[in-house]
Amino acid sequence: MVLSNRVESVDLLRGLTIVAMILVNNPGTWSHVYAPLLHAEWHGLTPTDLIFPFFLFIVGISIHLAYRNKPKNTSTYKKIIIRSLKLFGLGFFLAWFLPYFPFFRDLEVVRIPGVLQRIGFVFFFSAILYLNCNWKTLFAIGMTILIGYWLLLGFVPLPNPEGISPTFDRAANNWAMYIDSSILGEHMWKNDYDPEGLMSSLPAIATCISGILIGRILTSAKNNLVKNLIAISAILLITGYVWSLWFPLNKAIWSSSFVLVTSGWATLILAIIYYLQDIKQIKFGAVFKQVGMNAITIFFVSGFIAKTFYLIKVGENQRIHSWLYENFFTYDFLSSKLSSFLYALVVIGFYLWLANVLYRKKIFIKV
Repeated sequence: MVLSNRVESVDLLRGLTIVAMILVNNPGTWSHVYAPLLHAEWHGLTPTDLIFPFFLFIVGISIHLAYRNKPKNTSTYKKIIIRSLKLFGLGFFLAWFLPYFPFFRDLEVVRIPGVLQRIGFVFFFSAILYLNCNWKTLFAIGMTILIGYWLLLGFVPLPNPEGISPTFDRAANNWAMYIDSSILGEHMWKNDYDPEGLMSSLPAIATCISGILIGRILTSAKNNLVKNLIAISAILLITGYVWSLWFPLNKAIWSSSFVLVTSGWATLILAIIYYLQDIKQIKFGAVFKQVGMNAITIFFVSGFIAKTFYLIKVGENQRIHSWLYENFFTYDFLSSKLSSFLYALVVIGFYLWLANVLYRKKIFIKV
């Protein structure tokens, strides 16, 4: 088994994940979206809820592939710090930037957390842990985070005079929401919580650690790799779904059961891709691998263009986004949800084309 083939499989999964991110972030209208392309309102799990944890899982695999032979020296740590700051900076820029004068939001209210910011945060701590811990210690750290997070959110009373018991629901006595609102204030997505908040970033590190451990298995010389991956995915899924009876699946607070279930699905899908690509030699999805090779660049550009389209006016009452959607995608013979979905597919087509151009020109932008 050749290492480069395994990296191809990871690139393919990474590319599929980025494409899925773009799909769910760019409907023609948010008023008409197919249910699987929306996040669960609070507790629960939809296909859309799998996308971000899949990417952090892949970040973990990439950490193993990139740093397994790296020395623990100043140069390595410097590169980790710089990359983490770049990721955070790109995410913060998307939140701060306005495509019109004065070009930037007031810093007093700009959102600080975000998808790229969380990737940077998780990458930094996970990479540092990887360089300094063996796999057994990493496993113990991951489990400690998940169990500790459950005990804190479920059983530790909040510091309030009423002595209100903690809850996993969307309420002021949810520890994740309490910590985020206390520290971040107005710098959040909603006035009461942020799905990429501070507290929920801790179990997100456990998601990344699960990817690191799977990456270690991918590069081992053991036989029955696919069977082992499927067995691990079954253990993760069963454990996660059972745990969800007491700690519900929840992306917004990144519950411990959510970590196990999403890591289980990611492991299973990776096993399927590896089986088809590397065992059966059924080559497919080259364009998705091309997206995976410029994943952060494609995601950042998609976010920048989408934000610009949503904010720049066309005429007095429309923005670029709504003008394009209403003039080119709304027809009497199409349902509103299908029209909205077709818009998203065209957006994906553009970024697949962009990824192909970058690949053919051998442009690989590392962040």
